[in-house]
Amino acid sequence: MSSLTAEQLERAIEEKEKELVRVKKELASLRKELPAFTVKDYILTNTEGTKVTLGDLFEDKNELIAIHNMGMSCPYCTLWADGFNGFTNHIENKASLVLTSPDDYKELEQFSKSRGWNFKCVSTDGTTFKEDLGFKDDQGHVFPGVSVFLKQDDGTIQHYTKAAFGPGDDYCSIWSLFELLPGGSENWHPKKKY
Repeated sequence: MSSLTAEQLERAIEEKEKELVRVKKELASLRKELPAFTVKDYILTNTEGTKVTLGDLFEDKNELIAIHNMGMSCPYCTLWADGFNGFTNHIENKASLVLTSPDDYKELEQFSKSRGWNFKCVSTDGTTFKEDLGFKDDQGHVFPGVSVFLKQDDGTIQHYTKAAFGPGDDYCSIWSLFELLPGGSENWHPKKKY
């Protein structure tokens, strides 16, 4: 129990919230300082089995947000994707959005339909997309996160920045809500069905 009064606690919370916003701005600024690098125009497979290039996924935008999903076996990645589903129209007003999965396109098609996902999904099966971007290790383990790509006027695609996903991050709003609960998110794990 804290020895601070309710008023002191409220002030301390307000100061920490301001500090958190400041640190997030600093983090965003640092990410923007990372040097962008050119990537190849990967050939991926959409949920209909059609080959599409990374460049195709930009559609009419020059910015692309690519979610690195670990596949249908991961309930955490499913949680993140379920959350993005609600934001799809807002995101696509600013940038193109695609979920990338190591699952084959047929599994991805079935799973994305069962979840009601309304964003584009592509399979990276048979490509080096995840390895090249640091989301798959030498042992074949894939990792969750996001990459942002920028398409230049000449069609060149640059990897602009990336971030990893994990419990408590800013890419899934459920964690901030759970932090407000008396029990927090301790001992809670997402499920694909409730």
